[in-house]
Amino acid sequence: MIVPNLHLLVVHAPEVANTIRPGQFVILHAGEGAERIPLTAADWDREEGTLTVIFMEVGTSTGKLAMLKAGDQIPTVVGPLGVPMEMRNFGTVVCIGGCFGMGSILPVVRELKENGNKVITILEGRSKNLLYWEEKLSKYSDKVIRLTRDGSTGYKGHVKKGNEILKEMNIIPDRIIAMGCTTLSYLATRDYAHYNVPIIITLNTIMIDGTGMCGVCRCTIDGHMKFACVDGPTSFRMWRILTWKKQNQGNVRG
Repeated sequence: MIVPNLHLLVVHAPEVANTIRPGQFVILHAGEGAERIPLTAADWDREEGTLTVIFMEVGTSTGKLAMLKAGDQIPTVVGPLGVPMEMRNFGTVVCIGGCFGMGSILPVVRELKENGNKVITILEGRSKNLLYWEEKLSKYSDKVIRLTRDGSTGYKGHVKKGNEILKEMNIIPDRIIAMGCTTLSYLATRDYAHYNVPIIITLNTIMIDGTGMCGVCRCTIDGHMKFACVDGPTSFRMWRILTWKKQNQGNVRG
């Protein structure tokens, strides 16, 4: 457990670690009595053949994963799944991570920096004891900004507060990427829409089966049905979500 109710799990899965890319996910199965769970990769080591995921303990299946100890085995590590996130030099990219997203955004931040981008990373949580991996993210970020709703560290406020901070720092993003819960994704698309740049979110939170079989993660993109698991989960370009009725552009319903 790295912070309350969030767990870090490292598994030896060289076939997966050798080919996975930022934005992709894996399916883990803790064993008998547990369900298969899609989880976005938080890190990997191709030389060691290890894969890292960060997950929230919310039920029986994640509880079984949380009880695993070093040396244990799990029957299933399937991946990499999903479409890798588009990576190139965009200019200035603001990356927002909340909850498990602080972990899964690390590979994104790292590869964005390797592609020559200026990377501003925003970590958002209810309190300072829920923030983690700031040191890891700082290694690949030009600036790390901490947001806590109780003001216990960094700036006090939620995602919207980031607008004021970016303005103070004279930062105008060319792209925004948010990874975390559905609330964070919604707020990011709403509160940063005025920049009129692509806002990429992760829709892994609405996936169950992870292979396109269950149909739970169906979304409507520009009038076409897509599945977050096989067409995403982070390949959707979000343009002014809240005004889709007026503009008929970037239509997303999930």
